[in-house]
Amino acid sequence: MSLIISSNTLISDIQKEFNSQFPFLKLEFFNNKSFTRSNFSSSQIIPHNKKLGDGQLGIVDTTLEINEEMKVNEFENIFRDKFRLAVQVFRKSGNLWLETTMTDNWTLQQQNNHGREISTVKKSIEKPQDYDLSRDSDH
Repeated sequence: MSLIISSNTLISDIQKEFNSQFPFLKLEFFNNKSFTRSNFSSSQIIPHNKKLGDGQLGIVDTTLEINEEMKVNEFENIFRDKFRLAVQVFRKSGNLWLETTMTDNWTLQQQNNHGREISTVKKSIEKPQDYDLSRDSDH
C-alpha cells in the first residue's frame, strides 16, 4: 500500500486509505509533541477534516510504502521520525476501538486478523425449544 503524504493531504484521506487495506484497524493523529503515549488523550485527536500541514511545518511530499508485515511500532515511528506526527493504531474489538500498545510488536496484518476474529459475530446453532408456546392457546 502506498500512502501519499503532503502538507495538503487530509487526515481523513490517509485514514480511509489505511482502513481500506486494514478494515479492522484505524489510525488516529494526535496533537502531542512529546510523543508519549501516556499523554495521548481523546481531546488531542486532530479532526479528520484537517490537512497534515495544518499546524505542522516541514511536511515533505513523499509516498510512504506500507506493507502488511510491518510492525505497528515501526509504522507509528515512521510518522514520528519522518513527519513529526503522533499517530496511534487502534484495533476493532466488537463495538470498541482499542489501542494496540500492548501488541505493538505485532504486524499490521496480525493486528487486523485479530480484530476480525474478535469482532466477527459467530451465529450459534439455535436449540429447539423444549416447550410449546401455543399449547394453551385457542389457535
